[in-house]
Amino acid sequence: MSHLPNTLNSFWLWREVSSKLGVSNPAYRYWKNTPHMKLNNKYVFVQKEKLPPKYSYIEPQLTDLSGYLPIKFASDQLHVNEHIFSYEKMKLYREFEYKFVEDVKFVNIRKFFKENGIKVTKNSLIQLGKLKDLELDANATFYNLKNDYAIVVYD
Repeated sequence: MSHLPNTLNSFWLWREVSSKLGVSNPAYRYWKNTPHMKLNNKYVFVQKEKLPPKYSYIEPQLTDLSGYLPIKFASDQLHVNEHIFSYEKMKLYREFEYKFVEDVKFVNIRKFFKENGIKVTKNSLIQLGKLKDLELDANATFYNLKNDYAIVVYD
């Protein structure tokens, strides 16, 4: 499976960690042995099983985000408007599974890829869109979805 659906497999949403621990927002910056990453310069995630020992008790209470991505990051990576994950009126909205954590909406990309047999490599460029808007070339793999939508994976 691609790197994209597995991006958050080993990370917790910092907003949830800080909320449950009652620590200040930038505290993760001072935790030298706790790797972190940012997505879209908006969402901060800290690595699982790397919280400081005095805070590790909180990990079983945190939300597992394996296979999920914040909708803004997912829309950027799939080169599609964020509205596709935001409004039930959008034709593909119900094809995805969603989860809210601390007011951040996540979409289950891994489940969607598996259900539709979509295979991508780590360096693939992925584009989700209406059939009429997608471009194909010899190095692309085409996946037809519902309601005139498709995914094209460029290797």
